[in-house]
Amino acid sequence: MEVDLLQLPDNTAIFNEIGKPIEFYDSGECNHTQLTLDLRAEGLVVSVSSELPLCYMRLRWKHSFADSALFCGDAWERTYGDIQWRTADPARMMPWYFFASNDNKIEAFGIKVRPNAMATWCCDAVGITLWLDLRSGSRPVRLNGRTLEVATVVSAAFDQRTAFDAARQFCGMMCDDPLLPAIPAYGSNNWYYAYGNITHDSVLADAEYLASLTEGLNPRPFMVIDDGWQIDRRRDYNGGPWHRGNASFPDMKQLANKIRERNVRPGIWYRPLFFDQEICRETIPTDWRMSHDRNVIDPSIPEVLEFVKEDIRRIVGWGYELIKHDFTTVDLFGRYGFAMRFFPSADNVVFRDDTRTSAEIVLDLYRAILEAARDALILGCNTIGHLGAGLMHLSRTGDDTSGVKWERTRKMGINTLAFRLCQNGTFFSCDADCIGVTDKIPWYYNRQWSELIAKSGTAYFCSIRPGVLTAEEEEEVRHHLQIASLQKETLEPLDWFDTTVPARWQNGSSELKYDWYEPQGDLPDFINA
Repeated sequence: MEVDLLQLPDNTAIFNEIGKPIEFYDSGECNHTQLTLDLRAEGLVVSVSSELPLCYMRLRWKHSFADSALFCGDAWERTYGDIQWRTADPARMMPWYFFASNDNKIEAFGIKVRPNAMATWCCDAVGITLWLDLRSGSRPVRLNGRTLEVATVVSAAFDQRTAFDAARQFCGMMCDDPLLPAIPAYGSNNWYYAYGNITHDSVLADAEYLASLTEGLNPRPFMVIDDGWQIDRRRDYNGGPWHRGNASFPDMKQLANKIRERNVRPGIWYRPLFFDQEICRETIPTDWRMSHDRNVIDPSIPEVLEFVKEDIRRIVGWGYELIKHDFTTVDLFGRYGFAMRFFPSADNVVFRDDTRTSAEIVLDLYRAILEAARDALILGCNTIGHLGAGLMHLSRTGDDTSGVKWERTRKMGINTLAFRLCQNGTFFSCDADCIGVTDKIPWYYNRQWSELIAKSGTAYFCSIRPGVLTAEEEEEVRHHLQIASLQKETLEPLDWFDTTVPARWQNGSSELKYDWYEPQGDLPDFINA
């Protein structure tokens, strides 16, 4: 392995709020702005201090690729069935890191996890460019002379190994301190068959069913209560407050105890930052609310972080051992990952504290959640993996699968498993999302998806409508849950250079082959929407 393909950049520019770049060719000071480029053993450490408001930093290196090179980047938050190896495209933005198949070797370029800026790469025939978003929301950051360590750039070349092995090793270079569950996390989640239509009794029935499917297995599985328990459960609303459940969930602490009595572990979903301004007008100050969405509270405010921590401590105090927190990225930035394109933030996002970058604010939110959770596991959903690595045990690495349309599971689930499996065990434990088992999807396809997840070594969660599976199919699920309880098997996608939905996978000394496509073919996205 050859490391540090990128040394000092050939050109660096910092953009202030006027939009005119301040050009640098090395460390130094210009126009009240100090840039430091420090080559260390761990990589190129980029720092900046300024009395001026700052928006972006651009680092540019001369670098060539073979004409036949293919490129694969990461995503801002979850994947949306859109990650793939592609030919060169100078306009393509690749958040956080990217790989290039270049003259019979794999080259990798990225930044270490938990940077203090949002980062994305692009490359062309003669060079590589790293863009660093220093803004606070959509506004320039005001450092006021503070020195900000922006990011640590790392790069490496790998030969005599597969692209997947190279990707996994490079993820380990970017994150040397992953926060992993002490024991395998697996079990059941009720979203993909119930879609919020749940009660205290239905959760206990699910817990009993899960216990029957996992009899004799250790560690014990999780029964995760998803969206539907919150005080105000409307079809178009899934926010707080979170101090109790609704009429169908009269005692959340008692429910956790009863789940545990059924010999499974209680887990729960919630949305930390979203509170209807009318419902919560007496409990949440008006000045906590963000201007782009008055239902979202601003985590750049210290009191808001303490408020979030109180909710987490309460939920942990009820006895829940896994907390799945959701929607923080779209709540903060006004966009899902598929709409972020160049940079995450919508144009009208304003944090009260504009002396910190968006990345710093997100990092502080993740740290607050982890601190308040004590010994409970954290599963981040709609979170930014490159900022969450080391601060969450598990990450939902792709958009939702489905209990209704197989095409959605095929598009979202299989793609994210293949292209983010390199992050499993290196950043966190990956969750490519549930096996949604209903009468809408033939078991022929879900059985394959279930087996793939079980044998991947990632977190495994099934969502099974009661009474749907035959006795023979239940035995298959039991077998998959048994494999998932150990998480000792591994997979490698073999045809990921050729497709967004790999069908050939290496599993130890065996090759697994899958049939992902229904006889009628796929449906256009406008029909799936």
